[in-house]
Amino acid sequence: MNPSQASRTALATSLMRALHSRSDPAPLLDDPWGDRLVPESVRTAFRERGMARLGASASAASLSSLSPEAVLDAGLRANAAYPDVILRSRYTEDALKDAVSRGVRQYVIVGAGFDSFVCRRPAWAEGLGIYEVDHPSTQQLKRQRLQECGVAESADVHFVEADLSVEDLGTALARSPFQPALPTFFAWLGVTVYLTREANLAALRAIASCAPEGSELVFTYVDEAALRTDGTANEAFQKLRGDVSSVGEAFLSGFDPTTLAAQLRDTGLELVEDLDDHQALARYDAAGANGLRPAGAAHVARAVRFRSA
Repeated sequence: MNPSQASRTALATSLMRALHSRSDPAPLLDDPWGDRLVPESVRTAFRERGMARLGASASAASLSSLSPEAVLDAGLRANAAYPDVILRSRYTEDALKDAVSRGVRQYVIVGAGFDSFVCRRPAWAEGLGIYEVDHPSTQQLKRQRLQECGVAESADVHFVEADLSVEDLGTALARSPFQPALPTFFAWLGVTVYLTREANLAALRAIASCAPEGSELVFTYVDEAALRTDGTANEAFQKLRGDVSSVGEAFLSGFDPTTLAAQLRDTGLELVEDLDDHQALARYDAAGANGLRPAGAAHVARAVRFRSA
């Protein structure tokens, strides 16, 4: 990621959620905000990339018949990350709702990007303290766009600017009204693959140290087998890897699903559930109504903070 610019992958995933909400036959999410929060200049850049991608497989006549918005949508839908963005978002908000029903009153979104939960907060989340943590460049654009879209500030929503490559999460949250003694739900989506293994384990320890026993974490990761350079990963995943690398956000590491539970225990977390993208699809769209076709390497996992020794 270029530290002077908002994350391009965060902007793209916001647009993907909006596209799914308005155009897929049986949406798993109701999130129209990507179409509003993402600046037009960024949308134009994505359209140009989409046109280039489509141009490799479509005739000039067919391309000329597409509207600019259709080109953007087609490019987003062709991205191999599209199914996983939808599935992980639904899984996380289901888990959050369950946590709130058990009394959790704080929600920390680590690497929040352009997540729009603060714009469409459901009735069950009223009074929930929300803490969005992200790089200053991303957060500054996000807050600017919220203001331009007329989203009123809320006393329950706190934006924490932090470069977590040089500052730990606990230190960053200490600059906000976050209460470390209260059980908390953490979401950490679409981030671990861009960090080294050592940075990921350090981040997991930091998350575990920020809140008491019973706090929960949902995070995503890529099966490390897909990152091997021996050509065994499928074509869709390899294309996705090339695409993100081209915008300066290269894939760096994954986890082995067979050893994940043990690694989490070393950080203070107990693995509760680990779904690969095909299992998540079977849970949320078993009939295939939305035509989602995962690339086969992404996982979404849920863990709970256990009592310290």
